[in-house]
Amino acid sequence: VLYRWRLVEGCERDFADAWTRVTEAIRAERGGLGSCLHRAEDGTWVAYARWPDRAAWQRSREAGAVDAQASRRMAEAIAETFE
Repeated sequence: VLYRWRLVEGCERDFADAWTRVTEAIRAERGGLGSCLHRAEDGTWVAYARWPDRAAWQRSREAGAVDAQASRRMAEAIAETFE
């Protein structure tokens, strides 16, 4: 799964810390296979998340946030989401 965002200036570190917490919780609680987060050349942030299969990813999405506080911090740091 690919995610891409433009973040609120100055929120990059908080976003990355929250992303790490969420990723670790997903791996432990939902069977996610981990992810990689980096800043692209155009200044957007890109994350690649791995799942055993599409069904596991869908079940996790339907179940909602695994770490509500970290998920909220991530949402507050996002200025724009690209699909």
